[in-house]
Amino acid sequence: MTELVRFGVSLEKELLDKFDRHIKEKGYTNRSEAFRDLIRQELIKKQWQEGKEIAGAITFIYDHHKRELLNKLTDIQHDFQKIIISSQHIHLDHNNCLEIVAVRGTPKEAQRLADTLRSVKGVKHGTLSMSSTGKGID
Repeated sequence: MTELVRFGVSLEKELLDKFDRHIKEKGYTNRSEAFRDLIRQELIKKQWQEGKEIAGAITFIYDHHKRELLNKLTDIQHDFQKIIISSQHIHLDHNNCLEIVAVRGTPKEAQRLADTLRSVKGVKHGTLSMSSTGKGID
């Protein structure tokens, strides 16, 4: 079991009131849980900035009727197979598909793949969500 340490934090009342409303909206049961998540988020951002390994997902929407689009997207994914863990193809409706590509690698590699996929003609929207591999944020 991890050792818990108590410490005090001084905040302006107005800022604390806003924080309390925020954590209530997010469903936290106490301030400690919210502070832990904020600290972890900052540590993860630091890992990204340092180029440490990340895990993430690239999500994009495209028109599958666009000529040669599927072949282009597949070729790009093959070019980045070193960082792609998995991909999932979902039919949203007759015209639109959702693709989710799970990645693991450096932030720079993941961003480059996301940008490359997003820039293909026929891709309507794309996002990259990066997280940690879980190492170093305990």
